[in-house]
Amino acid sequence: METFAAVEFDAWAVQRPGPVATRPLRRVRRTVRPPTGHQIVVRVRTCAVCRTDLHLAEGDLPPRGPGTVPGHEVVGDVVASGEEAGRLAPGTRVGVAWLAGTCGACRHCRRGAENLCPDSTYTGWDTDGGYARYLTADERYAHPLPEGLDDATAAPLLCAGIIGHRALARADLPARGVLGIYGFGASAHLTAQVALTGGARVHVMTRSERARELALRLGCHSAAGARDAPPEPLDSAILFAPVGDLVPTALAALDRGGTLSIAGIHLSDVPPLNYREHLFQERTVRSVTANTRADARAFLAFAAEHPLTVETTPYRFEDADRALADLAADRVTGAAVLVMADD
Repeated sequence: METFAAVEFDAWAVQRPGPVATRPLRRVRRTVRPPTGHQIVVRVRTCAVCRTDLHLAEGDLPPRGPGTVPGHEVVGDVVASGEEAGRLAPGTRVGVAWLAGTCGACRHCRRGAENLCPDSTYTGWDTDGGYARYLTADERYAHPLPEGLDDATAAPLLCAGIIGHRALARADLPARGVLGIYGFGASAHLTAQVALTGGARVHVMTRSERARELALRLGCHSAAGARDAPPEPLDSAILFAPVGDLVPTALAALDRGGTLSIAGIHLSDVPPLNYREHLFQERTVRSVTANTRADARAFLAFAAEHPLTVETTPYRFEDADRALADLAADRVTGAAVLVMADD
């Protein structure tokens, strides 16, 4: 594609949000047009499947427009650039992550908290994402990828890894402290490894037996049921499961002065908290909102220097709806990844 012209391609779109059993994802035909301004066109190689995609498909996260193409953990090649784009030349392998754009001028952007920009936009929610053969992205929000990471390994890092990195920072884990992780999917299994690399003791609480086995295989110090008490008080905890009634469970497991970081974009309702049992003794609850480009750069640099075990389950692009259904049913260990066949 030396001279880029409009191209038709296959994609999966959320036609009517609803339970995954109703097949809210449907195959569609889309057209990618020549990029303008800071845009780049990316030919997709792989796209990891995130629980946020499931929330979008099922309507927990209301679509921003009709027929949205999900997917924000995208690895692909730049095939064309707009007139103001030049940092990522055609042929460059890039990652396209959740954060798609910000205003750059509000007080949040100016102080380095662009994840809180009220005008922020997101890949696979505001703009069409990577459940497709091509996508268009803003070059300023795409990331060149380290050569040592293969496509299937790199894809989950672009959300699961980056969000886990931010959630761990928000959890205020002290040096060589004790971390509890609730839920153990794509993001959690990467975050646990980052914490272990830093010398933490890590305890995992999750309902999935296969996930508990993976946690122990990765070196976590214990793995138990989602509502079980960890074997020792926690300095910090991260809630990855989108289950609000685990908030009191996690808070009760914290030691004095501990912090609970809630990593998801969607959470079911949190039940009433008992002040003395859950919050007294200076326990802290923090949410995690998206990520900044600085988060992405820092985590990708870490991953390049500290090889992580990225547990993946590959699916053909044609089976994207099955991948989402398997994620909903907890049949995926680690991260599901859509792999595009060579054209």
